[in-house]
Amino acid sequence: MRVIVSGGGTGGHIYPALSLINEIKRKHKNAEILYIGTEKGLEADIVPRAGIPFETIHISGFQRKLSVENVKTIARFITGTQKAKKIIKNFKPDVVIGTGGYVCGPVVYAASKLKIPTVIHEQNSVPGLTNKFLSKYVDKVAICFEEARSFFPNKKVVFTGNPRASDVMHVDPVAGRTSLGLDASKRTVLIVGGSRGARPINDAFTSVIDEWTHKNYQVVYVTGAVHYDTVMEKVKLAAQSKNVIIKPFIHNMPDVLGAVDLIVARAGATTLAEITALGLPSILIPSPYVTNNHQEKNALSLKNTGAAIVYNEKEMNGQLLLKDIDQIFNEQGKWDKMHTAAEKLGVPDAAENVYQLLVEVSTV
Repeated sequence: MRVIVSGGGTGGHIYPALSLINEIKRKHKNAEILYIGTEKGLEADIVPRAGIPFETIHISGFQRKLSVENVKTIARFITGTQKAKKIIKNFKPDVVIGTGGYVCGPVVYAASKLKIPTVIHEQNSVPGLTNKFLSKYVDKVAICFEEARSFFPNKKVVFTGNPRASDVMHVDPVAGRTSLGLDASKRTVLIVGGSRGARPINDAFTSVIDEWTHKNYQVVYVTGAVHYDTVMEKVKLAAQSKNVIIKPFIHNMPDVLGAVDLIVARAGATTLAEITALGLPSILIPSPYVTNNHQEKNALSLKNTGAAIVYNEKEMNGQLLLKDIDQIFNEQGKWDKMHTAAEKLGVPDAAENVYQLLVEVSTV
């Protein structure tokens, strides 16, 4: 099986692609994979380190208003498509899949024009411009939220879930607890604002730092590397608590997710795929700095089923956070209801689903 995978810009596009590649390799030990990204995207570092053959094209995204940059983007799309066609003709894939980001535009479009079977994977509840454009040309559209279905040609849409969900099904909770020195007898809440952290979440956490000491649960707080020193300065002024563990970053996040009982986080598609696969109750504070406000819409899909509590940045504060965590852990049946609701939304076999879709389109 020969597969070209394209996705870039953010981890939300790259990590589902890597999870899918791992699934393909599990099914086909001799599968040949080629990843097409950009030179400046995160994929240029992450993908080669994973030992996956990597090619690049140059492309940028459209501005949402008239500008000279959009003229340049059109030119880059044309040259990017031409280069993608050369790469595709040389590699001769059985199927091409795009997992999101600007780079998918010319790659998947080129494949469709060369009559190669094509699939796009949309992680969010509201798709971006690239996937909306590509949906006219591809054979199938894989989605992770039913809310995304209405944006695409209905006959092409297949609900698969996010391949990252499959990765957390193989976690080691004991390793997760041990790596952080957690007390196995206590429930644990993980508070994280993403890889770079989030100042409003930091502020909420530190505003009630003295109060964590007296809780019957423990807290793991991930500040993000850029905020770590600032947070630690504030913590030094407060009472030291054995209940609180503060880290700038966690490298073994899947194992840690398997070891905790509740998460406070942003509402990126990958995060939600992981926590629903584990049935993990959540308090979500969607980032307002994303395209189409898609994180809020992602989060509402969990809130509407009872799997999550959702706040916007402006209304969330430390006292509110404490109150909600206390209720989830101490109010009879609260955690169980949220756990059950989250589990119902989880798609632990998502990687298998996307793999089967690739097989289907490549053998038609």
